Amino acid sequence: MVFHEMYGKYYQTVAIILRTAAERCVTGREIRQIVSGHAFQESTLYIPEAIGEQWQLLDASGRSVLRHPPELPLSLLEKRWLKSISLDPRIALFQPDLQGLENVEPLFTPEDIVFFDRYQDGDPYTDPVYIQHFRLLLRAIQERRKVRLVPDSANHAPLLCVPYRLEYSEKDDRFRLLAVQDGHEVTLNLSKIKECTLLEQTQLPPHAPPKKRQLTLELTDERNTLERAMLHFSHFEKQAVRLDNDTYQITLWYAPRDEQEILIRVLSFGPTVRVVAPDSVIQQLKKRLRAQKEAQLLHI
Repeated sequence: MVFHEMYGKYYQTVAIILRTAAERCVTGREIRQIVSGHAFQESTLYIPEAIGEQWQLLDASGRSVLRHPPELPLSLLEKRWLKSISLDPRIALFQPDLQGLENVEPLFTPEDIVFFDRYQDGDPYTDPVYIQHFRLLLRAIQERRKVRLVPDSANHAPLLCVPYRLEYSEKDDRFRLLAVQDGHEVTLNLSKIKECTLLEQTQLPPHAPPKKRQLTLELTDERNTLERAMLHFSHFEKQAVRLDNDTYQITLWYAPRDEQEILIRVLSFGPTVRVVAPDSVIQQLKKRLRAQKEAQLLHI
């Protein structure tokens, strides 16, 4: 791990609890609320129980046993990692504040990384026109402004729309723009935008994205399945509940367009993960498995 656990999100959450407990007694309910608000959803399975009994950081009354509140200065390793991340052209699109990293040596450079699980024809992140369009659209989203877009296609007329979200596809290595035009949602690849003009602010209410779908999984924590599942589904809204010592239930919420990717990821876990609901997803998985089996039989 590049970051030691004491500098990660878990430690940040525990530090908040201990700072509170240094001033007054904290209850179990308060601890769970802090964990839920600052850590990952699955952290509620570990931190509230461990902070007092296992780690012995709180006394019986709920006060911190530390003499001083915990401080979290950036380590040199963190600075070197941040410098490495700042070299990523996708990060540069957001113009992050790099003050304090000027003379820091990066741990690695983008040239050191080889991607084997995504397409190689991603967006042109270093192209000046692409960068200008990205920042204009990001500003339009933040300031709720209309834009005039000219797609890079002779078959599409200019669009007057209100952007409300930028989405990144790991598989395609592309950014997509989600916008509203005359009450209808439109989606455009940023690399396919030829011209972008920022227009006036709008009083339209923020667009409500399509209703998310829900998927319930039950997994057995064999071969580190729980940790792998949390990593695979880290960018989805989720809730985790422990059913017994090695069985967990995970509920995911996802956009309809992500369903095929979800199915592929679930299948990659094999027998350690089982779909509990909804039935429509179960039927899709059965159909995929039957097709795979038939394909295998044809090659025997």
